[in-house]
Amino acid sequence: MALELRQQLKLTQQLIMTPQLQMAIKLLQLSRLELMDVIRQEMEENPALEEIQEVPGADNTMEANETPAEEPEPEKEVTIDEKLHEEIDWSNFIDEYNSVGRVNYESEDREAPKFEAFIAQKESLSSHLLWQLLLTSPSEEEQNIGSLIIGNLNRDGYLDISVEELVSNCGCTPEKVQEVLAVMQSFNPVGVCARDLKECLTIQARQLGLDNTIVMEIIQNHLNHLENKNFKAIVKTLKMSLEEVIAAVKVIQALEPRPGRQFSDEMPQYITPDIYVYKLEDEFVILLNDDGMPKLRVNSYYKKAISEGQKISSQAKDYIQEKMRSATWLIRSIHQRQKTIYKVMESILKFQGDFFEKGIAYLKPMVLRDVAQDIAMHESTISRVTTNKYAFTPQGIFELKYFFNSSINRVHGEAIASASVQDKIRQIIESENPKKPHSDNQIAEILKHTNIDIARRTVAKYREMLGLLSSNKRKQF
Repeated sequence: MALELRQQLKLTQQLIMTPQLQMAIKLLQLSRLELMDVIRQEMEENPALEEIQEVPGADNTMEANETPAEEPEPEKEVTIDEKLHEEIDWSNFIDEYNSVGRVNYESEDREAPKFEAFIAQKESLSSHLLWQLLLTSPSEEEQNIGSLIIGNLNRDGYLDISVEELVSNCGCTPEKVQEVLAVMQSFNPVGVCARDLKECLTIQARQLGLDNTIVMEIIQNHLNHLENKNFKAIVKTLKMSLEEVIAAVKVIQALEPRPGRQFSDEMPQYITPDIYVYKLEDEFVILLNDDGMPKLRVNSYYKKAISEGQKISSQAKDYIQEKMRSATWLIRSIHQRQKTIYKVMESILKFQGDFFEKGIAYLKPMVLRDVAQDIAMHESTISRVTTNKYAFTPQGIFELKYFFNSSINRVHGEAIASASVQDKIRQIIESENPKKPHSDNQIAEILKHTNIDIARRTVAKYREMLGLLSSNKRKQF
């Protein structure tokens, strides 16, 4: 068999990831806050991109790539004329220079204090402990040890390293480190600088004068039984009555397991919906949230410089064209992102109309394929659109992913969404007798009576997803 070379002409179609398509995909999966950061960064780096400044009462409906019809008139040069103020209080002027001492007249235009000076700053745990340490008038060695301890506390106020590591880092004796640590464990908040939960609760109980009591005995030797609410084992070991054990447990429950929590500097992150769904009369209306979203356009100066063929170097012309192309792609990608979110929300509203009207109990099973087929898009696109996007609905604020649920079979009738089953489990547990909580088997039987057929292990899985404890830990005495 002979080998030979041949030329063959073949026509094929291939999808190429253009820069514009890459940008569109990237923007599609960003959350609202991430999109705002990308826009700000692009506006800083791209001189051809600018924000349309809206003027109250003016027509701000100019398109993103539209140039103004007329150029604004050039502003006149500002000149400063030094003229004598006509309304001078000559009586004050004469009295001032005729008096024995100097007389000061305050002006209403004097500079006011900065507003930032009146804003309270929350004190951190480290600064609060360092202030208390300095109040004890420590020596230089003690201050170094204390600063090292403060620097190794976690956000909950626990010491993350051992005494041996402290000794090796500061070069002091173990006795001195233990001495400083004992002093700092008496600081406020009570329980700070502890090395574990047992030591934290012990410090707080000792501060309350509960040494040699049943409370201290439970903390020292029976925390595992306390965690599992195995009060019978505690009663049997301590040979106490159940009432005494429960009274001691209530005292322990009032202690603070995370002393540094009150000094946490974490700011709450509020959800800003990407889209709103309102009910007006008998139909639902979808509105995109454009509040705070800058309206972008390509800078008219650069467009004019390119179109009129001004005398600029080829290198500068290539740079301007690249930046204008990047700005145009960004503006189009943002518009495409908003339209895609709108179409997906419109399709969700079509499938989940009963949910928007009546609540979570009427949520239907739905997968990404349903919406993808409805709006003629790929499932991966729907997945990107629904990730980290939130919708304001008459039933509350939900992530768009929330509307996609697996189906649970009913005993009779159509399937039900898994989110609706989870809500029913939560309602059953909230309405149960706390002294006799329902087991997972009992919850499964209750659901079966309501035409929902699921196994005990499915109840356990949904209960854990909801963050609810098992029946023996929910039991109250």
